[in-house]
Amino acid sequence: MASVVMKNMEPQRRVYISLPKKCMTVLAEKCKLDHGLFIKDLSTYINEGDLQAYFQQWGSITACTIKKTPQDSDSKSASALGFVMFSSEEEADKADWAGHHYIGGMDVEVKRVVSLKMDEPEGSEG
Repeated sequence: MASVVMKNMEPQRRVYISLPKKCMTVLAEKCKLDHGLFIKDLSTYINEGDLQAYFQQWGSITACTIKKTPQDSDSKSASALGFVMFSSEEEADKADWAGHHYIGGMDVEVKRVVSLKMDEPEGSEG
């Protein structure tokens, strides 16, 4: 059986997956993982700073992004999707398990996700 090495190929996009905790543990034994949360139904008035400030109570945030979603014909208002990455699995778990999240006056849906850790390009140390 031939082995394919993809060391020099860089992925175009990261893939985030939601798995049961026991599956995350098994995957973490084989791969380095980044741990984060997807946040659905955010107000379009929320920015990355607001989102980061809200989730800092559970740990150190290493990345935070928001994408605005276009208004669909079924709803009267537009919304946004957010992603917050934590520095550790434990921090992401604490934020996920905190229960109900109410951000910027809106009830939001939070989903725990993982992604394969991407190596830092050489010379990108800050």
